[in-house]
Amino acid sequence: MEVVKVKNISEPVVLLKIIQGNTLLVVDAETTIRYFDKYDLTLNSGFKAKIHHQRYNNTVVAFSYDRKYFASLSDDCRESRLYNVETKKTVAKVNRHQGEVSCVGIDPLSRYMFSCGDDGKTFAIDVKTGKLVFTLPHHADTINDIAFSANSNWIATASYDRKISLYNLVTMTPKEKLKAHAAPVMKLRFIKNGRLISTDKNASVIIWDIYKSKVIERLKGVHDEISQVVTAEDDKFLFVGTRLGYVIMYDLDTYEQLSRVYIKVQSAITAMEYDEENRFLIIGTRDGEVLFYNIYEGEEKLEPYLREKNFDAINKIAEQNPVLSFTKIYDVVANFWENTLKKAKIALQKGDKKTAELLFKEFTHIPEKNTIIQKVMREYSEFEKFETLAKQGKYALAYGLANTHPMFKDSGIYKALEKQWKKAFALAQRYVLEPKGVDRAKEILAPYRGVSEKTQLIQELFTKGLIYKRFKVAIANKDFKLIFELVKQNPFLKEFAEYDAIMQYADSLYIKATKLMQQGEIHSAIKMLRVLSNFEDFQEEVSELMGDMEVHQKFLNAVRDENLETVYNLMAEHEDLQDTEDGQKYMHIWDEIYNKANTYAMRGDVLGLKKVLDPYMKIGSKMMTIANLFSRCYLVQLEQAVKSKTMQKIVETGIKNYLLSFGLDDQIERFFAIFKKYYPETKLNFEHLPKGSLSQWRPVMIVKSILD
Repeated sequence: MEVVKVKNISEPVVLLKIIQGNTLLVVDAETTIRYFDKYDLTLNSGFKAKIHHQRYNNTVVAFSYDRKYFASLSDDCRESRLYNVETKKTVAKVNRHQGEVSCVGIDPLSRYMFSCGDDGKTFAIDVKTGKLVFTLPHHADTINDIAFSANSNWIATASYDRKISLYNLVTMTPKEKLKAHAAPVMKLRFIKNGRLISTDKNASVIIWDIYKSKVIERLKGVHDEISQVVTAEDDKFLFVGTRLGYVIMYDLDTYEQLSRVYIKVQSAITAMEYDEENRFLIIGTRDGEVLFYNIYEGEEKLEPYLREKNFDAINKIAEQNPVLSFTKIYDVVANFWENTLKKAKIALQKGDKKTAELLFKEFTHIPEKNTIIQKVMREYSEFEKFETLAKQGKYALAYGLANTHPMFKDSGIYKALEKQWKKAFALAQRYVLEPKGVDRAKEILAPYRGVSEKTQLIQELFTKGLIYKRFKVAIANKDFKLIFELVKQNPFLKEFAEYDAIMQYADSLYIKATKLMQQGEIHSAIKMLRVLSNFEDFQEEVSELMGDMEVHQKFLNAVRDENLETVYNLMAEHEDLQDTEDGQKYMHIWDEIYNKANTYAMRGDVLGLKKVLDPYMKIGSKMMTIANLFSRCYLVQLEQAVKSKTMQKIVETGIKNYLLSFGLDDQIERFFAIFKKYYPETKLNFEHLPKGSLSQWRPVMIVKSILD
């Protein structure tokens, strides 16, 4: 792969990010922040934060998508800081980690800055107020990375304890920790369809299903320390960057490695980004270079070669750049090859070897195609013999030869044999049902004696005539459960024309149900799917479709009835509902409500907070978020009480009430440290006080003041 363009910024690159569509953000190890026009790389603006990062294996700098905020570790890694980009002022500092800060992050909706540390803790800071608002589940060791889903519903943290912690920001609840790595987990990235990519210190890459908490796949072929990962083309491709400067490429549909050395750069890869619009893979290095690669390099050569039918050249280009194997032009080549193969087989079936060789000529220089060509030519060397045996009615020998040369089964001769067999078998079936028809049935099937795959069916036909009768009665009664139970126990029934008719009926049902779904006729579609659920081959798919439809119908009914509880609970459980028009509308409403509620919480205004949240108090999926807002509100009241020098006993009562309502958390511990500075004579001891928990908090526990 050739470099399209290069930008040298002298210092190691620690962050690359496309923001607001046309701007490339580049941050170096000195925290010099540059905003480049991504088209011509002219420098639009920038500034220097003058923070020197000696280590940058982890995410030491993070920017919000709207460019309003950025987070960074301090020079000595003792604290993390949140800055307002416009004013260049510090919004918040987090210096509560017991040890160094290891990485930072800002969620895609620019609501929170997260500070992760060597102590395994993650603190969430409200970007507007700079206040600590909640903490994520702790790890037993250093946190190496933090990642967010595109819709900002999920957060994942990776740790030296070899575990991944998942947290749902919609419900403010943790999910079980993911455990499958045998080494410290180093990098994380969410991708579409509820998947998560994780890498570890042993260069292992795992793809997870976050909803089921299960491993989908372990990728193979990485033999170097992984430093960065990025996806491209709507999460179709995965690029893995390493310390030795290699880029390894995978197909995220099949999980196959497409290239072990897709790109090689001269120094360690320290940052990666993908520009979807220009189709550029952008790489930042320890040497301070920003390198641009067109992942569709060579595509412009495909069309001229296609016109010339130079398939060898097309294949060689695709071998050099495997991305080209997924282009439309390459699909044309693949279709051309399939058609050529089909025509060549027909020629060989006619004994016309010269025509087949002429058809294959354009592909003989492609090693993988030439292997297939040679195999086809060898296979069809005995086709004339097969044809003669078939015409002579020597079916046992003909079928035996077809089993030796499976390609013969695609021929018209073989298909005619099978058609003739089915006709004979169907006729024998009718005679078997007659009182004196068994001898006639045996006579009809006599030519097929010695055909191994037919023998068992013939034997079963004569020994299980009663079963066939039951099968026909079940079909007449449309008793699908009995039909498939009989088929399961007696596979020979699949050879009957009635079985083919049943499967065609199932296909038509599925097509009709799908059309009805698209037209919004959910009830009619469900009726058809209930019938289809009796068909074993469709059961899993039908179950999923019916489940989805029933959920969507329930959601639409809840929207119609303005049932907020059901609407939000369903959206929390089924994320795809959030992408619907109604889902987007209700998510926007909640965001506005949350922002307004947060404003009241930051003032310590319980009555204002309660009034805003009152319509949402019974929604289970919002309970943890609401509890968190009230805990925040009461903490502000406690802080205000200390600032106004309220009597020690009153503040102590407030602390006790807080513990009773929300339990012992990082926020109250932080406040208690401040409280003791103002009231050094306090005898308050958390160990001896009764404690509740955030998960057990309920709206009935709301009081106007935590101090009362």
